Amino acid sequence: MPETNGNGRHIDLRFLEGPRSRWKEFVDVMKIAREFVYGFRRLHFVGPCVTFFGSARFKEDHPYYKDARELARRVGRVGFTIMTGGGPGIMEAANRGARDVGALSVGCNIVLPHEQYANPYLDVSLRFERFFVRKVLLVKYSICFVVMPGGAGTLDELFEAITLIQTGKVKNFPMLLYGKDYWAPTLQQIERMVQEGTIGREELRFLFVADTVAEATALLQDRLVIMWQEAQRSKDAPKWWFLEDRVNGRLSKKTVA
Repeated sequence: MPETNGNGRHIDLRFLEGPRSRWKEFVDVMKIAREFVYGFRRLHFVGPCVTFFGSARFKEDHPYYKDARELARRVGRVGFTIMTGGGPGIMEAANRGARDVGALSVGCNIVLPHEQYANPYLDVSLRFERFFVRKVLLVKYSICFVVMPGGAGTLDELFEAITLIQTGKVKNFPMLLYGKDYWAPTLQQIERMVQEGTIGREELRFLFVADTVAEATALLQDRLVIMWQEAQRSKDAPKWWFLEDRVNGRLSKKTVA
């Protein structure tokens, strides 16, 4: 029997299990393309975005939750959109911080066997079937990552971004690791990679570490101002022939997903 999530939505667990009939593979390609088009249309006008990653398991009273919320407030107050994976924990904290100051709050959620619910602080909420589609969009519409303490998913997102920067697929993309004690073992491993020559130190010039909201703000503010100016110069405008509309800087309900 096909596996479903909490809403009875089918989850395709066979996609990565090797080749199937050509017709089924073609249908999957069309479904993937549809997900990308869905994401491109919904996110085209939301930026520039600063994306927060971190554990879904931290509760409202946890210090990391509180710090993520406050840092998102500061980033959002400047005018940036706050983007997350759309779920609970750190994601909720960042989206909540955006809501506190009236910044646009975006969540790119994922369909899982045990459903990750969307947090209640989203102005724009998307849901994807496939992790790789979601990760492409989180990078495509972001100009900076804030990586709070998290688990395997957070590490996956962190090192995928590092790989993209290392290989020159994205440029001028700062990443802030928050929590020096938490990230100390990871930073030690990265330093070992530098010593062994598997990563160049110059390739890590985009990586910053902070332990307080004030320190994180100081590290980001100048870089974000420059990136804000660059993003504004390249910003697109809605086109009526794409059935696009925008009200007060946000996508209106007339926009077709």
